[in-house]
Amino acid sequence: MSITSQNKLCGFASLRAKLVLLIFVVILVVALDQWTKMLAFQQLSPIYPKRIIDGFFSLTLVMNSGVAFGVFSGIESSLKAWFLLGLSGITAGLVILFYLFEKNLQILTRLGLALVVGGAIGNMIDRWRYEKVIDFLDFYWKNYHWPAFNIADCAISIGVTLLLIDALFSLRRRK
Repeated sequence: MSITSQNKLCGFASLRAKLVLLIFVVILVVALDQWTKMLAFQQLSPIYPKRIIDGFFSLTLVMNSGVAFGVFSGIESSLKAWFLLGLSGITAGLVILFYLFEKNLQILTRLGLALVVGGAIGNMIDRWRYEKVIDFLDFYWKNYHWPAFNIADCAISIGVTLLLIDALFSLRRRK
């Protein structure tokens, strides 16, 4: 076997390993996200929250027509959901291409990107089905509420955090 053939074989094995990680993480995030949203939709009320830790955490059904933290939720338009769905799809597609074809990514970066894609797809499914995203995790202190969120949002936040951590480690590796 020639060196060129061996390099191509190693490149294929590397691409396959990347795909396995991406697919596994995305399926795990989407399945957990959609399962918890289904339970929230069936069991929760937007009016009567289920208090888990009184004065700190409740489960409350929120149909978010905006994006992260309710941004754009005040804009009323039938096209908004489809615009946000398309924008999310394009962004997720670009992240997947970067994930697959950038050769010098660390495993932490790949995991972070996979979590972001899984979270984006989880929220895209809601936009497609309901033109809104189901949120239900409600943290608060007295009358101050953090915007409600879901498992997909958690995956995106954890993914971005991993990307930032890896970027900091990358800076230290260069010194």
